[in-house]
Amino acid sequence: MNEDILSIKTSDGDMETLVVSHDGDARPPVIIYMDAPGIREELYGFARRIATEGYTVLLPDMYYRLGRLRYDMSKANDSVREEMFSAMRSLNNALVMSDTSAMLEWMQQDQRIKQGPVGCIGYCMSGQYVVTAAGTYADHFAASASLYGVGIVTDAPDTPHKLASGMKGELYLGFAETDEWVPDNVIPDLRAELDAHSVPYTLDIWPGTGHGFCFPERDAYVEDAAEKVWAKVFDMYKRQLW
Repeated sequence: MNEDILSIKTSDGDMETLVVSHDGDARPPVIIYMDAPGIREELYGFARRIATEGYTVLLPDMYYRLGRLRYDMSKANDSVREEMFSAMRSLNNALVMSDTSAMLEWMQQDQRIKQGPVGCIGYCMSGQYVVTAAGTYADHFAASASLYGVGIVTDAPDTPHKLASGMKGELYLGFAETDEWVPDNVIPDLRAELDAHSVPYTLDIWPGTGHGFCFPERDAYVEDAAEKVWAKVFDMYKRQLW
């Protein structure tokens, strides 16, 4: 496989993006929407793992508007954590959808991309962006996965779950059993909206898990649940992206 770090031109600048691809072979694309700690080796590992399953993977640095931010959360103090949360708050659905449009346009011109359906996966803060992308670019996203996603159900006019009426692809939604960032109303409200519009989806609540359970470098990591999540996501990709 090949790894390139390149810039994708957006309406707000150049977005650094890792692309993991296969030698001379166009494969279905999958976008990874990062979690709040941002770009790091752990996410590069996720990109390589998805690519190994047969895909061309894009991992964009969603904080590019603020510069090239990199956080080592294992050594983070309160000041670093506040900076990270400030960076997270700098994003919103409209900005990320603008960046998503730029990535979709880039895909049309690159020989590493098999033209057709697109997959994505997002963690934590990006659960909302995964669901928004599935509803905003419904003709593109055929397989979208959110893991312990936040901001999916809100009172705001742009709440992602209200885009269910336009969704065409399949969703996988994996939640932790205990998650302070996901209010009690989120899962039932999300189910109700998806069911009302006959969106194909799987929603799991993983027993014995907390927020962050998919990341091996986190104290919250639960290997059994994380591996079962990968299996479900890859099964969805295999059915929907080929």
